[in-house]
Amino acid sequence: MASFEHNNSILLLPLLFITVVLTVLSLSLSTAAARDTITPTQPLADNETLVSAGGTFALGFFTPNNSVDRRRYIGIWYYNITVQTIVWVANRANPVIRSTGQLSVTPNGTVMITNRETSTVVWSVVSEFSVAIPVLELLDTGNFVLREEGDITQNNHAWQSFDYPTDTLLPGMKLGVDKVAAGLSRNLTAWKSKDDPSPGEYYAAMGTDSSPEMYLFDRSSKKVWRSGPWDGIRLGGIPNMNGGVTYSFVNDNEEVSFSYQASGITPMLKISQEGMIQIWNFRAQSWNVFWFAPRDPCENIGMCGSYGICDITKSPTCSCLQGFTPKSPAKWALRDGRDGCVREVELDCRSEGNDTTFLAVDGVKLPESSSSLDGNIFSLDACRSECLKNCSCTAYAISVGGGGCVIWVTDLFDVEQLVGAGKDLHMRIKGSADGAGRQSTEVAGKHSCFSSHSQSQKANRRAVAIVVSLISGALLLSCFIFFLWRKKKRRKVNLGRTIFFGDKLDEDDRRKELDLPLFNFGTIAAATESFSAKNKLGQGGFGHVYKGTLGGDKEIAVKRLAKSSQQGAEEFKNEVMLIAKLQNRNLVRLLGCCIQGEERMLIYEYMPNRSLDAFLFEKKKATLLEWQTRYQIIVGITRGLLYLHHDSRYRIIHRDLKASNILLDKEMNPKISDFGMARLFGGDETDYNTRKVVGTYGYMSPEYAMEGIFSMKSDVYSFGVLLLEIISGKKNRGLYAFSPHLNLVSHAWSLWNEDESLELVDEAMNNNFPSNDVLKCIKIGLLCVQDHPEDRPLMPSVIEMLGASADITSLPHPKQPGFITRMSPFELDHISNNRTSGTSNELTVTLDGR
Repeated sequence: MASFEHNNSILLLPLLFITVVLTVLSLSLSTAAARDTITPTQPLADNETLVSAGGTFALGFFTPNNSVDRRRYIGIWYYNITVQTIVWVANRANPVIRSTGQLSVTPNGTVMITNRETSTVVWSVVSEFSVAIPVLELLDTGNFVLREEGDITQNNHAWQSFDYPTDTLLPGMKLGVDKVAAGLSRNLTAWKSKDDPSPGEYYAAMGTDSSPEMYLFDRSSKKVWRSGPWDGIRLGGIPNMNGGVTYSFVNDNEEVSFSYQASGITPMLKISQEGMIQIWNFRAQSWNVFWFAPRDPCENIGMCGSYGICDITKSPTCSCLQGFTPKSPAKWALRDGRDGCVREVELDCRSEGNDTTFLAVDGVKLPESSSSLDGNIFSLDACRSECLKNCSCTAYAISVGGGGCVIWVTDLFDVEQLVGAGKDLHMRIKGSADGAGRQSTEVAGKHSCFSSHSQSQKANRRAVAIVVSLISGALLLSCFIFFLWRKKKRRKVNLGRTIFFGDKLDEDDRRKELDLPLFNFGTIAAATESFSAKNKLGQGGFGHVYKGTLGGDKEIAVKRLAKSSQQGAEEFKNEVMLIAKLQNRNLVRLLGCCIQGEERMLIYEYMPNRSLDAFLFEKKKATLLEWQTRYQIIVGITRGLLYLHHDSRYRIIHRDLKASNILLDKEMNPKISDFGMARLFGGDETDYNTRKVVGTYGYMSPEYAMEGIFSMKSDVYSFGVLLLEIISGKKNRGLYAFSPHLNLVSHAWSLWNEDESLELVDEAMNNNFPSNDVLKCIKIGLLCVQDHPEDRPLMPSVIEMLGASADITSLPHPKQPGFITRMSPFELDHISNNRTSGTSNELTVTLDGR
C-alpha cells in the first residue's frame, strides 16, 4: 500500500509541472493577445481593457475609490504599476452608472461612450477630419488616438487624448494653446476630490502674452501662482525644476506650449485638488513627489503687491523696492503687503534725459509679464535705450529665450527674490543721467529689506542743511529725552511690585506701564461664560486656558493664572513684559491682560486648530498634515525664531520651544506661544548661565540641561528636534525603549548614516512628498541638533538652507547629535527628580543647575 501511494506521488509531480506550465503559457498568451485598438466592429465593453503594444498603459472602465453608486468612467492608467494611477479620464463629468457602459467608434469616425441599458450617449467626440476606416489605438506614450486604418505614423491623428488633458501632463503631452487649431487650449484641471474625477476648483494654463508663462488659477479664474517666463532652459521662477527631466518651450506663430521628456524614470506632472502643481516619479515601487509649487508664501501671486519684493529668507518677507514706500503703512505694519508700494518721487518723462536712472535688482523672478513688450534686442544698452524712449516704461530685462529684451510698461507686480538663481531686473527710478540721455551710473546691488530713500544731489544738500541746523538743539533734546528715560525706568522698576504684589495703582497708570489693553474681570468672565468647563481648552503648571468671545464675534483664548502657582506668577510677569511689544505673524498675539485683586489673566488671539502636537501625534489628524502643510509650518516656525533672535527690538531666547507651544490658525499657519520661560538678552550677550534650568526634556540642548548654559543655539537645538518630529510624526522621547536608539534624534542620526533617512517619514503622508525636500529638511534638523553649540547654524542660515533653490549637496555635513551618548533616559529621569511640573502630555521641569 505504501509503495502504491509512493508511485502515485511520483506520477503526480509531472502532471503538476505540466499544469503550472500550461497556466503560465495561458496567461502569457492572454497578455500577448490583449488588444490595443477599437474598431467599428469591435467596441470595448465594461469588462474589457486595452493594453498598449509595449505594455506601458491600459485603457478601460474604472470606478474611483470609495464610490458608493458604482460610477464608471473611461480612463487611462499605467499598466505595469500595481497601484492604479489614472492619468486621463474621458467622461469625467458624465459617468455611466453601473457596469453598462461601452466605448466605440462609428464608421464615420465619431467616438462615443454609451449606456447600453438606456441606449443613451454620455460622452462623444466628433473629429474635424474625415476618416474612411477609423481605428482607435492606445499608444505606449499614453496617448489615445483616432487614426486611419493602415496609417501607423505617430503624428497624423484625426483626434487624440493628448489635446484634451485632464489633471495630468505626461511626457510628450503639451500644456498651452494651439494658434492654428482655433480654440484648442490644452489646460490641466484638478479632480473635484480624490474620489471624484469631475472638474475641480483649480486649473493650470499657459499665458499667451509676449512673454508667456504657466499660471495656476482658482475657481474664480484668479491667478494664484505663476512659473515665471521661459529663460531658455527652464521656467524662470522654478530654479530647482530638474530631477532627470528635460523641458521644452515653444512660442511661435503656431503655438505656445510647455512640455517635457524623461529617460530612466516614470514621471508625471499633476495638478492636485488642493491647488498645487506637482511632479511625481515612480521609484522603489511607490510614487514620490520630487517638485511642487507653490512651495512657500512668496510664490503666491501678489503677496507684496506692486513694486514690492518678497523674500522668504527675510522677516518680514515683504519689502518695498528701493525708491518706493508702502502704499498702506498701517497694513504694512501688520505684515499685509498686498496693497504694494508707491514711488517716493514720481518720474517726469519730459525731463527723462537728465532725471532718469536704473536700479539693478539681482537674482529675482521677473515681474508678471502680461503687460510687457518683448523686443528683438540682445544687449543691455539697447534694451535700456528702448525703455527710455517709452514714457510708460518702468523696467527692462534680458530674459526670454536666454537673450531677448523685455520692457515693462505697467507697474512691476509680483517680484520674488530667488536664492542663487533668477534674473537681473533693471528698474527705472528718479536719478541723474548725462546730457546724451544715457545713465551716468547704474545703481548696483540688491534691494534693501525696507524702503530705501533714494535722493538726488539737491535732496542731499537739503538734508545736510537740516542736520546742521538741528545740531545746535540736539544737546538740549538729548537732555530732555534722558530725563524722560530715567523717569520711565523708575516706573518700570516698580512695575513688578505694583502689579504683581498688590500695591495700589490706578488703571490709567497700569495701562501706561504695560502699554497693553487692560480688561476687567467681569468682561472676561462674561466672554468665557464664567470660565465654564465646556470652554476649557487646556491646562498647565500656570493654570487653565479658556476659549471666549468678545463683542459677539471676536474669539479669544484666556490664560488664567492659578492662585496657588508661584511658578505661574513668574511666567505671567515674564510673558507680559516680553510679548506685549512683539509683533510678528508667526508669534501668537497678546491682546491684553486682566489684573484685578488676585486674578491674573492673559488674553490672546484664538487659534482654532489648537496646537501642533494634537495633529502630529494623533494618527487620524496626522493624515491632514500633508507635506506642503508641514513644510509651511517648518518655515513659519523658522521665521518666528528668526524674529525673536535677530529682528525684534529685543533678543529673546524662548527656552521652551516644543510642539505643544506651536499654535495653528485656521489656515494652519504656525504661531510660537508661551513665553513664560523666555529670557531677554542684552545687545552684547551671547549666552547665559543659570542655576535654574527650565524647559522640557527631549527638547533641551545638552549644554543647557547639563550645565545651565542657554543661548540662541539652545533654541536652535529645540527647533531641530521639533523639525524631526514634524517629519516623522513621532515624539523625541518615549518611543524607543525597546530599540537600540535612545530617542528620535538618535534614530534619525542612525538612518542618516545608513542612507535610509526616508524611513523616518511619517506614514500618514502615504509617500506623497518630494524626497529631495524631505531629505534636505532632515539634514537641516540634524545640523541643528549637533552636540556642540558652535556647530549649529543660526536661524538666518536655516532660512537660507530652507530656500527653494538651496541644494542638499551644498549643505554642511552634520556631526553627531547631542544626547546620543552623553545621557540615557534613566540619567535624565534621575536628574528630573528634583522638581517637576507637568504640562500637557510632556514633562516640563524646573531644577537647580550644577
